[in-house]
Amino acid sequence: MQVSGITQDSRKAAPGFLFFALSGSKADGSKFAADAVAKGAVAIVAGRNADLGSVTVPVIRVDDPRRALALSAAAYYERQPETMIAVTGTAGKTSVAGFTRQIWAYAGHQAASIGTTGVVAPGRNDYGTLTTPDPVELHALLKELADSGVTHAAMEASSHGLDQRRLDGVRLKAAGFTNLGRDHLDYHPTIEEYLKAKLRLFDTLMDKGAPAIIFADDPFTEPVVSASKNAGLQALTVGRKGDFISVKRVEHERRRQRIELAHGGRIYEIDLPLAGEFQVSNALVSAGLAIVTGVNAATAFSALEHLEGAPGRLDLAGQTKDGALIYVDYAHKPEALENVLTSVRPFTTGRVILAFGCGGDRDKGKRSIMGEIAGRLADIVIVTDDNPRSEVPAQIRSEILSAVKHASEIADRSQAIRSAIAMLSAGDTLIIAGKGHEVGQTINGVTHHFSDHEEVLKALAELAA
Repeated sequence: MQVSGITQDSRKAAPGFLFFALSGSKADGSKFAADAVAKGAVAIVAGRNADLGSVTVPVIRVDDPRRALALSAAAYYERQPETMIAVTGTAGKTSVAGFTRQIWAYAGHQAASIGTTGVVAPGRNDYGTLTTPDPVELHALLKELADSGVTHAAMEASSHGLDQRRLDGVRLKAAGFTNLGRDHLDYHPTIEEYLKAKLRLFDTLMDKGAPAIIFADDPFTEPVVSASKNAGLQALTVGRKGDFISVKRVEHERRRQRIELAHGGRIYEIDLPLAGEFQVSNALVSAGLAIVTGVNAATAFSALEHLEGAPGRLDLAGQTKDGALIYVDYAHKPEALENVLTSVRPFTTGRVILAFGCGGDRDKGKRSIMGEIAGRLADIVIVTDDNPRSEVPAQIRSEILSAVKHASEIADRSQAIRSAIAMLSAGDTLIIAGKGHEVGQTINGVTHHFSDHEEVLKALAELAA
C-alpha cells in the first residue's frame, strides 16, 4: 500500500491518504471515515471499538489512535532537528523555549523555537495559535526546519498536547519543567490530573538517562523530580535550591537584574536584561537545557546577558513623560498574575496599577482567585474585558469583582487602558494583563483586531498631543 499523506481531518483527505479516526470533545472522527474514503483515503486507523460503518478500505485497529497518529507522522516525515528539547509547566514555557533558542544561536547553532507565539528560526518568524501543534502539523514543521538547516529546536509542551499525544514521536534530548499552578481546569478534572498530564513528558516520552532540567523552588518540584528519577532520567534542579545551577543572590533593578549563581564549582555574575524574578527562573531553566545539550557553561551564562524577552511577557510597551513604566503581560492565570505583580514591586517607588480581565469559556474558578490576587498586590485595579468568547462579558467581570471590592470596572478594554495610563504619575508602574502578544479580541465568537501594545501607543500619543 502506497501512502501519500496522513490526516485526522477528513476535509484534508486525498487519494492515497491514511485517515486517523480520532474521538475528541467536539467530534468523533469515526463518523467521517466514509467521507475520507470518498476523497481517496486508502486505509483507516481507528480505536478497537470505533464504529466506522461499512467502509470499503482496510481498517487498522489500535489501542491508542492519537499515539498511533503521532508516531506515524514522525515516521512519515522522518526528519527532525538533531537536538530537540521540550519544556512544560504552567507559566514560562514560551520564555524558556525562546531563551534556549537564543542561547543556542549565541553558541553558533542554527536554532528554532516552537510555541504559543509561533515559530522562530533563522529567517523565519511565524505567528502561531497553538502552544503545541497537532502531530501532523508538528512533524511536517520539524522536517521543514531540519531541511532548512536547523539543528536545534526547543518546543513548548502543553498539558493538552501531552495528554493528546501530540509530542509522541519527537526525539527529545532533554526536557524542562518551570512550575505548576492552576490552569486548564476546564479541561483537566483536577490539579492532580493536570500534573499527571505534565509528568507524561518525563515518565513516558524521554529515553532513560536523558537530562531533565527542573526548577527547584516550586511547590510541585518534588513530584517532577520523583517522576524523572523513577523513569531513569537525570533530574537536575536549578534555582535558589538548585543542585545543578544554584542562585546565590539577585539584585532587582527597573529593567535588569544582577544575578550571582554557582555551577560546576564556579561562581558566575550575570546582568540579566529583563525585569521580574520569574525571568530569573526562566533564564536558569534555559541555561540548564542549553548546557546539557552541549553548550559550554560559560558561553550559556554569557548568552543570558543578551536575552530578549518573549512578546507579551512583562514586555515594556511604553512610558509616560514622567517616566512611569507600562508593561504588557500575558498573565491569564493566578500564579502568573501574582508573579508579575510581585516582580514589579521592588522597583516601583509609586503605585502598582493593574488593568486585566479573564477569558470566557475557560476555567471559571480562577476568576475570583485572580481578583483576590489583584486586590492584594496592586494599589489600583481596573477590571475590563479580555476574550469573552461566547460568555456574557459582564458576568465574567462580576465574578472577578466579587473578590476585589475596591476595583473600577471599565468594560471596553481600549478605554480601560487609556484610563489607566491617564492616572500614571512618576514612580508608578502599570501592568496590562491577560492578552500579552495576542492581536485579537474574541467577542460573541467573532475575533476583532486588538493589540494591547497598539492601544498603549495610541493612548500615549493622545496624552502627548
